Amino acid sequence: MTRNGRLLAVGAALLTALALPALMTPVLAQRGPAPARPNLPEDVLALACGPRVAYTVPDQSLRVTGGQDSFMRRVWAPGELITINGGFENGIEVGQVYYVRRLQTKENHKPSRETPGSIRTAGWVRVYATDPLMSLVTVVHACDTIDVGDYLEPFVAPVVPKATAQIEKPQKENYGRIIIGEGFRRTFGKGDFFVVDRGTDHGIRPGDRFVVYRERRTDENFLYDLGEAGAVEVGPELSTLQAIVSRDGFSAGDYVALRRQPKP
Repeated sequence: MTRNGRLLAVGAALLTALALPALMTPVLAQRGPAPARPNLPEDVLALACGPRVAYTVPDQSLRVTGGQDSFMRRVWAPGELITINGGFENGIEVGQVYYVRRLQTKENHKPSRETPGSIRTAGWVRVYATDPLMSLVTVVHACDTIDVGDYLEPFVAPVVPKATAQIEKPQKENYGRIIIGEGFRRTFGKGDFFVVDRGTDHGIRPGDRFVVYRERRTDENFLYDLGEAGAVEVGPELSTLQAIVSRDGFSAGDYVALRRQPKP
């Protein structure tokens, strides 16, 4: 072999060696814009990720259907792209933001007042691109893993109310109860969120303060004062409270009493 021939052979071998690692590297997912920190205060982010209770099955028609990968995957991080089963024919537009949520039930019971379901907020996404029947969304914020089958709801940032300035005596004749927390969690400490069976139908307002009590289940005993909580999100029948003072752990079934004088 001539000198030039040997050089050509060596060069070809080097090119082959350099090309092999690239050929062996898995194809990465198509990525959306670089993830940016959500422009929301920490208390708003915490409340947006907080627990919710369902007495009925929510509308789950708009769902997460997969990712932009060459392999099976069920977990996505901020900045990565996910496909959803709705496009511009369904009113989906680039720039819209949606919560990603998951209905959880116990023993496959349909949500009801006797067997309420827990709605877990996995995070929220922004529409990146759309066609008639499908869209690509990019993860803006992750509270939990986002999975195939999770459903979408329009995003509305929660408003964290200011706590009531005037501290009144609790209305002991109008007790509510703690139902559950995120993912059927049943115990809570300072800073945790939980849902109670009182809302605007019972005169509750955002920012209201509550005393949390536990029944000692012994005759001729007072209720035990566990601590205090504030209403951060209020619906007609249910409210989300956040523990403010915790002298002991709160549990599902504990009482809550509104700190406000009843109307005359």
